Amino acid sequence: MFEGKKLGFGLMRLPLTDANDKGSIDIEALKEMVDTFMEQGFTYFDTAWMYCAFKSENAVKEALTDRYPRDRYTLTTKLHASYLKTKEDRDRIFEEQRQKTGVDYFDYYLIHAIDQELYSIYNEMDCFNWLIEKKKQGLVKHIGFSYHDSAEFLDQVLTEHPEMEFVQLQMNYLDWESAEVQSRKCYEVASKHGKPVIVMEPVKGGILADVP
Repeated sequence: MFEGKKLGFGLMRLPLTDANDKGSIDIEALKEMVDTFMEQGFTYFDTAWMYCAFKSENAVKEALTDRYPRDRYTLTTKLHASYLKTKEDRDRIFEEQRQKTGVDYFDYYLIHAIDQELYSIYNEMDCFNWLIEKKKQGLVKHIGFSYHDSAEFLDQVLTEHPEMEFVQLQMNYLDWESAEVQSRKCYEVASKHGKPVIVMEPVKGGILADVP
């Protein structure tokens, strides 16, 4: 499922022209970052609907998809329960994401940030079956979810939704044995279910790159 070098480019925290405006993405700086990443043979880019004050997906188009052939990169984005009021919102957001990023399909699409509260919304909105249908239509190649809860609850989610192909987990040396994040335990649950893991927060949002 995961091809090429195993390092991803996260588009949640990007260089800004105004430190007080999360949507003021410095596109020229981002282009340089994307070019450097691609020149080193990496291909995986991760964005989401609400990142950078809803501007991250637009920045992807400017810095990546308008500038590189579709077969040169893999693109991931996500659907978050907070923006779902009706089932119609699922398709509305999905189509806007395709327009904003400038792609016909997504290589990976995630149900975003599952925990016990959001899980009930995703089930109520039938998001898992909706995502399966998107894959059948060829609009998504691989389906999965990102996760923020206990290992015990992850076991329940994967038992109830074995159709999910992968899990994105918060993993770094600080959270590995954390009682709250439970990185190691969650990883072990994913492995038990035979699910590949995409690692998020490997340097904990940059904190581990600037240790006191």
